[in-house]
Amino acid sequence: MADKAYITPNVLKWARESARMSEEIAAAKIAVPVEKLKEWEIGESQPTIRQAQNLAKAYKRPFALFFLPEVPRDFQPLQDYRKSGSKELTTSSVFIIREIQQKQAWISDVFEENQENKLPFVGRFSINDNPQKVAGDILNTLKINPASYKTNNPIKEWIDAAEKNGIFVSRTSFIHSKLKLDSDELQGFAIADPYAPFVFVNSEDWNAPQLFTLVHEIAHIWIAETGISNEIEPELKNKDKFHPVELFCNEVAANALMPKEIILDFDPNLFKNFRNVFKTARQLGVSSFALLVRTLNLNLISISDYQKLKKQAEVDFAEYLRKEADKKAKQKENEKQGGPNYFLLQLNRNGRLFTQTVLDAFRGGTIEPTFASNLLNVQVNKFQKLESQLFK
Repeated sequence: MADKAYITPNVLKWARESARMSEEIAAAKIAVPVEKLKEWEIGESQPTIRQAQNLAKAYKRPFALFFLPEVPRDFQPLQDYRKSGSKELTTSSVFIIREIQQKQAWISDVFEENQENKLPFVGRFSINDNPQKVAGDILNTLKINPASYKTNNPIKEWIDAAEKNGIFVSRTSFIHSKLKLDSDELQGFAIADPYAPFVFVNSEDWNAPQLFTLVHEIAHIWIAETGISNEIEPELKNKDKFHPVELFCNEVAANALMPKEIILDFDPNLFKNFRNVFKTARQLGVSSFALLVRTLNLNLISISDYQKLKKQAEVDFAEYLRKEADKKAKQKENEKQGGPNYFLLQLNRNGRLFTQTVLDAFRGGTIEPTFASNLLNVQVNKFQKLESQLFK
């Protein structure tokens, strides 16, 4: 008979509920009846050690946690700035938030213990300041000029600039192959810590919304407002459904990515033709819709022109969705033949700055190999392959 795991029932139940996992899904993951799981959670019987280990893996919790005498203190939920009426966060969102919180807490503690200087831009402004002023300070601090990106990949330039200034950036669209992130549920979040600010961007979106989300979350850092976001770039209507912090950070992002002086410098006739709008939006790294909203807010186009061009933008977006569907179909085909580069995916998920920081700590002997592996989600003997992606 297999050895029993004499776990603490209410801790087992807490671990499942904090993972936002139903009894039915949890039971299915380890192939036991729901009634059996319920028995374990009230202490009528005990799982085997193997079953408890599998539950720990499913809940993304240390196995030893189940044996604590009472429910432990956990990471505090982030402030929810999402649009009112948004659906409850599901398991994938809970897991990525918890993962980033773990990474952020570790690096912040390290920097504070090493008496690193606090980053001066974290909380430099508040929601009561002028969004244009905040945007200008972000551009000056990160040394970015949206009028003259150095490459045709603005989001990479923004990420590089953010990380050079001590902002950790993570991008992913999945926890694992069967647990995807939903951009309608979670587009991004920010942890506004003075030692180690973190920004997360859901990469399920295409590059233009990802860039807007990135800068929106950077704005959260500048006003020291930690929290999660969705439906960034909201419609002009229904603004009452958005939190004031979200509306402010959207204004900052719009001013940073599409500065007034740059937009006003364009030929006014440019905004009469959608093809020109589309071309200009690509140059700025934003969506056609974001550019149209910006030009309308600056009174450069009429409501009627905006509505006409917006319809064309919606057609353009539908075409993008069609191409994305084709791309995903090809990706699935490629996955059957080996799949995407695992180490590149982990590098994006961890961020280059965080990856390098962990590898340096590991090589310097200041953290244990197992802890480094857990932080990076890569086996220690594969660190060299991960590191090779840093220099590509």
